[in-house]
Amino acid sequence: MSNPSIKSDVRKFYDQIGWQMESDGFYQNARYEDLRPVSREYIDRCHLRINRHLQRPGKYLLDAGSGPIQYPAYLTYMEGYQYRLCLDISIVALQEARKRIGEKGLFVVADVANLPFKADVFEGIVSLHTLHHLPITEQKKAYKDLNRVLAPNHTAVLVNGWTRTPLMERWSWLVRGMERLGGLLNKIKNQESSPSTPVKEKVESTKEPVKKEATGTFVEKLDADWLRRELAGNDLKILVWRSVSVRFLRAVIHAPLAGKLWLKLLYALEEKNPAYYGEQGQYPLIVFTKN
Repeated sequence: MSNPSIKSDVRKFYDQIGWQMESDGFYQNARYEDLRPVSREYIDRCHLRINRHLQRPGKYLLDAGSGPIQYPAYLTYMEGYQYRLCLDISIVALQEARKRIGEKGLFVVADVANLPFKADVFEGIVSLHTLHHLPITEQKKAYKDLNRVLAPNHTAVLVNGWTRTPLMERWSWLVRGMERLGGLLNKIKNQESSPSTPVKEKVESTKEPVKKEATGTFVEKLDADWLRRELAGNDLKILVWRSVSVRFLRAVIHAPLAGKLWLKLLYALEEKNPAYYGEQGQYPLIVFTKN
């Protein structure tokens, strides 16, 4: 698939599906996150890790791939800046972002790999879950372009995802086991609620075609060695944003099994050794300062 086709598909997904508000008050794209009460405190604390590395005060904060600024914690990133410049490929995302930040926002429809700005103009940059939508060759260009527009001695903070995640691979047996157990319990529950009508018969008897769920967008990720090569010459830190995947959270973490307690322990371990969990876990916090 060509790069223009990939970007067109990403734009269509977010304009038509991803940034559409659903009846529960969340965007459709939030279905890719774990929003259950048992995980909410852990998720929020991970979101707030961004703030530790932004240099304040400043005039312009670039939010590269801002989306609609969908979570409350995302609003805190602009504290201490006069303006938050939201850049996104989706016009719908920017329309939603404008509702949240109003006059403190500047809004630009553009490609994160082709930034339409002069060099050295932003005192801070944030970018969450954006660059992995680009092919690797364009991710390289995007990192270099973000470095170009960043003011000297200032910091960019990005969240991406590794292509290979050793920590999640080591715990895959637990995820698979908990998913099987959950499926078994749901099957038993369904049988108890409708003992006279097997679930299989219900599905086969329906005349309506089954709707396919949105499969998301193109995703291509990277590893730590690649990142160090591409950002050589800058002060680079690879720390932890969140070490576990959404699949892990949904399969393993449950309120009746002391899920909140386990997540508090996980967060403490991440705080104690952020570099280890950043490289071994699911989502690194990539912090680089322009020299």
